[in-house]
Amino acid sequence: MTDTLTRRQVSTDPDWYEPYAISQAIRAGDFVFVSGQAGIDEHGATVGEDFDTQARQAFANLDRVLRAAGSGLEHVVKVTILVTDMAVIDQVVALRREYFTRPYPADTIAQTPALARPDWKIEIEAIALAAG
Repeated sequence: MTDTLTRRQVSTDPDWYEPYAISQAIRAGDFVFVSGQAGIDEHGATVGEDFDTQARQAFANLDRVLRAAGSGLEHVVKVTILVTDMAVIDQVVALRREYFTRPYPADTIAQTPALARPDWKIEIEAIALAAG
């Protein structure tokens, strides 16, 4: 019997998560599971000190990894957004409207006291559909 289930690592070049033993994403069948994307540049350096700059970079990173997997923001079905201050909820809603399309993905948003680096203000993980 042939195993029809496939799982493959998705990464971009450079792969800013590889040194930490984290896959940027895993494509499993027709789904893409993307690790949390933060407001960092292609070398892993945090961009900006303000929420908006970091959030826009996190969305750009999410899109970049999704595209490397044969998907895109328009195919996201579930997103989890972690923020260090829930006071940014209105900004998050505005960004969701800007970066996602109808039907908007299912969403979990949560405040956490800290992310992987003390200067990070947002991290976004997602599940998306991928082209066959």
